Amino acid sequence: MVCWILLLISLTPFTWGTFVVNVTQSSYQAEENHDITLDWTFTTPAHMSRSAVSIFCQLLTEDKVPVLFHLCEGVEVPESQDKRFSGRVQFDKDVLREGRVRLHVSRLRTEDSGLYWCDVKTDDGADYNTCRLKVTAAADEPEPQRPKESPEPESWGRIGPYVGLGLTAAAVVTLLVKLCFTSSILLNLLMCQ
Repeated sequence: MVCWILLLISLTPFTWGTFVVNVTQSSYQAEENHDITLDWTFTTPAHMSRSAVSIFCQLLTEDKVPVLFHLCEGVEVPESQDKRFSGRVQFDKDVLREGRVRLHVSRLRTEDSGLYWCDVKTDDGADYNTCRLKVTAAADEPEPQRPKESPEPESWGRIGPYVGLGLTAAAVVTLLVKLCFTSSILLNLLMCQ
């Protein structure tokens, strides 16, 4: 890994102070299967043409240095891209004139975690900068919640006798009303005779 970094540094010409590449954000964190946008900025003169720009972005890992994106003198070089990023990286051409390198990485994987190196060269100089991405495993989806079975409240045992008494009282009242009604009929009958 250290050898790769030293090799990349030795191959990159430096012009201190006049041409600078910065990262918009030095550290990113995302969950797998989500998308992210990696963003670098560089100093650009008003007269810069796209054909004067070369960009080389890689993921620095312990065992490999896969190419994320390659633009050579304004022309994308898709055959340079590592197959693990194939179809998952989109370059935003519209912001290049503003001095921005914006790469949209979709369907993130945990193995996309690491240090991303972006080397930019123009007629005015060359520089690079890095940012770190940490992709965490997707959270397990929670099991669908079943409706809770409503347990019988403890108070049902205490309500029973009251309900029983209520029913008994109602029966007694009904019986009394019937008796009164019947007795009034009987009294009326007896008086009529």
